[in-house]
Amino acid sequence: MHAMVLKKHKTALAWTELPDPEPGPTEIRVKIAACGVCRTDLHVLDGELGPGPLPIIPGHEIVGRIDAVGAAVTGLQVGERVGIPWLGHTDGTCPYCRAQRENLCDHPVFTGFTRDGGYATAALADARFAFPLGEVGSDSSLAPLLCAGLIGWRSLTIAGDGRKLGLYGFGAAAHILAQVARWQGRSVYAFTQPGDARTQKFALELGATWAGGSDERPPEPLDAAIIFAPVGALVPRALQAVRKGGRVVCGGIHMSDIPSFPYSLLWEERELLSVANLTRRDGLDFLKLAPQIGIDVKITRYPLQQANQALADLRAGRFEGAAVLTP
Repeated sequence: MHAMVLKKHKTALAWTELPDPEPGPTEIRVKIAACGVCRTDLHVLDGELGPGPLPIIPGHEIVGRIDAVGAAVTGLQVGERVGIPWLGHTDGTCPYCRAQRENLCDHPVFTGFTRDGGYATAALADARFAFPLGEVGSDSSLAPLLCAGLIGWRSLTIAGDGRKLGLYGFGAAAHILAQVARWQGRSVYAFTQPGDARTQKFALELGATWAGGSDERPPEPLDAAIIFAPVGALVPRALQAVRKGGRVVCGGIHMSDIPSFPYSLLWEERELLSVANLTRRDGLDFLKLAPQIGIDVKITRYPLQQANQALADLRAGRFEGAAVLTP
């Protein structure tokens, strides 16, 4: 197999030839057809998620076909198309797992961070944490759903049933979630970097009711807001934008420090929450619903060997929607 490998934080990935991995008893090996490029991958590269094993193969929005199964695997078979998400394994025994909150597991394994991921031609996965994908949709269009879509879905669920929804940072996750929210009959208010007319136009094309800079106030109070951009300064701005009793959800795994803000922004029973990882139930629910919604994922494709360019373009905001690597 070949892979783009991170050997040292804040350095470029290296094209590397490796032995084909052999699946353990409860694992599958997947021949990768597509892997989405996520902002979390940038946090892994930059060492912002804390200590993790190096070298590591990043990538956690994996779509491929099983080409080997472990002896104890049931329910999956060679040739089946599956998706491999960020949450790669949980202990199943900690208080959070026993309470059906496996996204908060005390001893998790994360694809592309603490176990090798999808910037490669093949990957291993715990069979219990792989999602059957069926045959509807292209590999590249499905890949971003495995994190941008799933984290967006979990964020939307936590945001509640409010009809006026603000999305701060209109990248891969928000452009998927905007379509889900519109399908549900909600009004979407898109917040971009100030002056980013291109992305604001993109949001309006996807059905947003309003689009403006993150330094602007929406034309009316929001019921809820979800922050995808890893910018702590957006928290007080979002709190200003929601109504009394409104909810602000931080949807990213990493965010710069939140500046101090007056208590009056939080008062009147506004809520501030974060989203951590995902559960398998999130995946099953969302991936079952996605074909009904008819999500149009805007994709920029890169060959696997151009992963460094894809990451640089993501960091600089050079494309709309999602980037996908294809071996």
